[in-house]
Amino acid sequence: MQLKLPAGFRPDETMQLRVSDLEIPEASEIPEGEAKPVRHRGRKAPSPSLRTRLAPVAARLAPLVTFLTPYVRRMRPQYPRPGRTDWRRWIPSWRQWVGGVLASIGLSGLFLVVAYATTDIPSDLNTYATQQDNVYFWSDGTPMARTGWVQRQAMPLKDIPTDVRWAVLAAENESFYSDPGISMKGIARALYRTVGEGDTEGGSTITQQYVKNVYLTQNQTVSRKFTEAMISLKLDNKMSKDKILEGYLNTSWFGRGTYGLQRASQAYYGKDVSQLNASEGAFLASLLKGAGLYDPTLSKANHARAVARWTWILDRMVKIGKLSPAERAKYKTFPEPLKQSITYDTGKQSDYLVELATQYAKKTAHISDKDFDLGGYQIYTTFDRDRETELTDSVTKARKAAQKSDAATAKTAHYGASSVASDGRILAVYGGPDHRTQGYNDSNATTVPAGSAFEPFVYAAALEHGVTKTRGSPPTQVTPDTLYDGDDAVPVTTPEGPYWDRSGKKVSAHNDGNKSYGQISLRQALAESVNTPFMQLGMDTGLTTVRKTAEAAGLLSSSFGAQVPALSIGNATPSALRMASAYGTFDAGGVHTEPYSVLRITRNGAKVALKRPEPNRAVSRTTAREVTEALTDSFADAHPDDAKAGADVAGKGGTTQNDTAAWYVGTAKSVSTAVVVYRIDLTKSLEPLPLKGISGTPVTDVPYGIWSRAMTTLG
Repeated sequence: MQLKLPAGFRPDETMQLRVSDLEIPEASEIPEGEAKPVRHRGRKAPSPSLRTRLAPVAARLAPLVTFLTPYVRRMRPQYPRPGRTDWRRWIPSWRQWVGGVLASIGLSGLFLVVAYATTDIPSDLNTYATQQDNVYFWSDGTPMARTGWVQRQAMPLKDIPTDVRWAVLAAENESFYSDPGISMKGIARALYRTVGEGDTEGGSTITQQYVKNVYLTQNQTVSRKFTEAMISLKLDNKMSKDKILEGYLNTSWFGRGTYGLQRASQAYYGKDVSQLNASEGAFLASLLKGAGLYDPTLSKANHARAVARWTWILDRMVKIGKLSPAERAKYKTFPEPLKQSITYDTGKQSDYLVELATQYAKKTAHISDKDFDLGGYQIYTTFDRDRETELTDSVTKARKAAQKSDAATAKTAHYGASSVASDGRILAVYGGPDHRTQGYNDSNATTVPAGSAFEPFVYAAALEHGVTKTRGSPPTQVTPDTLYDGDDAVPVTTPEGPYWDRSGKKVSAHNDGNKSYGQISLRQALAESVNTPFMQLGMDTGLTTVRKTAEAAGLLSSSFGAQVPALSIGNATPSALRMASAYGTFDAGGVHTEPYSVLRITRNGAKVALKRPEPNRAVSRTTAREVTEALTDSFADAHPDDAKAGADVAGKGGTTQNDTAAWYVGTAKSVSTAVVVYRIDLTKSLEPLPLKGISGTPVTDVPYGIWSRAMTTLG
């Protein structure tokens, strides 16, 4: 037996010759030293082995193997490569490169085929596709308000104008009707940004965005993008393009708490989507790129971006042949949307409560605007239904009385009120007559000075830290009985002499009605609201110390203005809510707890982490008691009949220069309520106007009247 090899074939030391397990014919001569094969007579031949059965196949493939062997051997990496020098010895040959590329393509194709075959379209839509409402509860657990789009309207595609549809397609995916559901170029770009640069970028078709909205999460990861692409390919084969587009338009987020084009149309233009034109559709399409960046009512930068994007979309529609140049020429003016969504506000006081609770919930529970708009939250507030009703009714009566007395003046009157428990719970607020016409909350506005209602904080700072009348000397303790000069127009002094303002004039304080009181104790000065002792007391205590004490009690640092002697008689502009909270600090024995409006939050029954504010000591218990005693005297002096009736109240009125604001802040049974009345004509300026008698005579009568009428439930 001989083995014939092709010419030029060079055997190597690893070659072996394998002979099949066939019956070997008997040779005429058997070499010496080998046994003669034994013949088995009368036995059945054994069944052929697997090797035997494959032998014919191997024989047929042998020529092919013989032909390919030298090429395969050449592709086998040999390092260092023979016949090469220097660095070339370590570089694969072109044949090896080609083989590697072909193998990679083959394996990648096989992987994609397997991935496509094993990826199923999920049977259930995820929560992103079905927005819920958010429910707010009173402190007793009964429902207070609902926000969100529970009555979600999924508009059929036929009811969405063609121009509006193509505005979206021009902005997001102009090749939607011809692509296979994915964009390889977009995917490659997104993967490059995600993997190569550690960033995230879109690159998705409308089909992919729809898949992400209704089946997947919003996480920007490579695995999520790959799954998105596989599902998109399958969905594109099983669902019509119109159905995919319809689903996309009904599930996309447009900001202002809206999901779906129908709700967005109502929120931004106050009409159904069927009434939109191409221009309005182009603006709504721009919101798909990020409502927080393109809602023009949020900022000037947003407005500029929205106009640029709107212009680009309309021009794009012309370029792809979906809007004629003549039609495009009609849309030269940007279609300004409504400044405020009419789909949320009811105009009731509960809107102000919802606003406060929403702001607190988002900030404290770290809930994003988008997640909150998706809904499903149950927000249990601190608001007391009875207190809210009584406070609102009290302000409403005062407002009607002012309108009856002087309708023209009453139009510019503002009333802010808030009740806060000593442990920080916000129990009630009055924010304004109508949330739809007045978008800000008067109870939380930092608009007018506190005036003489600020004096308890000066008193507390002096009692707590003492006074310094000689530069460099240690502070001297003061008591409620310490005497100060209560005469009108007493110059304010420093250890170096009189205090001069920038105009070169001596600074002096004035009492209401320019009345002089002579030497007066600090407790009596606070009870009778004598200004001159407190302006000097603030200088002796140190204006920085006074400010820090007021902030520790609950006033915000942002409400303070210039640190000048007038700080001690209330040049700060705290809100009614903060004044109520700060007075509550004295009632709580000197311990302050930041005001809060939400007790707990759940989402679909699951608890959401919410950290309650921790109490902090602002002043000593002794100081808090002495301030409360002086405020009790103040209430008794100003309202002796109510004090005789047995009302255990510590409170004080507050007036400002030129009577531009009137306050009353009082505490009873661990609840502090602050009421402020002022006038501002917002059509002209932000300067406070004289009250001109609408607050009563004296000017604190109206705020006290509101406070006392609400007392039946407020404390």
